[in-house]
Amino acid sequence: EVQLVESGGDLVQLGGSLRLSCVYSGFSFDDYNVGWFRQAPGKEREGVSSIRSDGERFYEDTVKGRFIISSDYAKNTVYLEMNNLKLEDTAVYYCAPTYYVHTVPPRMVNAFNVWGQGTQVTVSS
Repeated sequence: EVQLVESGGDLVQLGGSLRLSCVYSGFSFDDYNVGWFRQAPGKEREGVSSIRSDGERFYEDTVKGRFIISSDYAKNTVYLEMNNLKLEDTAVYYCAPTYYVHTVPPRMVNAFNVWGQGTQVTVSS
């Protein structure tokens, strides 16, 4: 059973920083990337970033250079450090085991279409 528990979301000022955490279980990090998605009310869920067990990282263009994804293999935990937050970063953030569809540009998808409760990030001006 895939289980995903996101935490760390908060209300933060424009330009501030947060670190999100994702504790996962029910799948092997050796077989799937673990990624972060986000969704604002009325908008489509979008992929943000993912990490592979060997440390390879992927970032969506809008967060590249501002967000840093990392993992602790032994703790079954993936983190998303968010810096220089913008208003458009406001969303519910979800983690999930992921893979990339080989399109141009590649598209990040939830491997099992199982979602946790998410964690709310709100950026205020």
